[in-house]
Amino acid sequence: MKADYDSQAEALSIDLVEVDRWDDGDPIDDTYCNVALRKGRPVNVELLNPRDRLDLLEVVADKYELDAEALRVAAEAALAAPDRPVTLDIGARAAA
Repeated sequence: MKADYDSQAEALSIDLVEVDRWDDGDPIDDTYCNVALRKGRPVNVELLNPRDRLDLLEVVADKYELDAEALRVAAEAALAAPDRPVTLDIGARAAA
């Protein structure tokens, strides 16, 4: 997963998987959040004004059965290191 926060645009982009192009999009929130799709699967999440809108990542996770915690960690890492991509490798939870 790769996340990048553009501090001038106040925009966060989280690449869930690397693809050469997107073929559709799903507006989660009319103004602040959009999910890019490839063959019906989410491949990127874009979030405007992310510091105030991280709650929308939970909505994305619920809708697409994604790991909400991983999305949040990626967003927070990108916000902590603005204007440069942050790459994360988040493994599955250990079995209890």
